[in-house]
Amino acid sequence: MINSKEIKGTWNEQKGILKQKFAVLTDNDLMHEEGKRDEMIGKLQIILGKTKEELNKILAEL
Repeated sequence: MINSKEIKGTWNEQKGILKQKFAVLTDNDLMHEEGKRDEMIGKLQIILGKTKEELNKILAEL
């Protein structure tokens, strides 16, 4: 599982990769505020039709 420090440290780079991999994602979809990671993951689950575990795996591979 990715912790918030890992996401914060490279989030701009990861956003670009996610937008390339999933063209339906926008900057608004990928807004990450400290303490709101679960909210962002929930939004991505709806948009991409993925489980929380699948999204954690995708983010871990970035």
